[in-house]
Amino acid sequence: MNIQLIQGQFNAKDAIDIITQMIHVKLKYHENKISSTSNEEDIKFCETKIKRLQKDLVEIREFIQQSGANINIQSEINLSC
Repeated sequence: MNIQLIQGQFNAKDAIDIITQMIHVKLKYHENKISSTSNEEDIKFCETKIKRLQKDLVEIREFIQQSGANINIQSEINLSC
């Protein structure tokens, strides 16, 4: 099953806003996982994911700001068993 989450062309400000909000949802997910577990391995995994997402967000913002053009965003969720 596929869900088309985002599809379109956005100006730089809107593109940054959309991507930032999407990444913040994922960051919050991992923060909640850390709060709800005492398993050290799970905590380290989530911390690694958080650091990577934060780094990706910085890089994405820089890329969009440097491009100075409209940004095409395609985002699809693919579900399978």
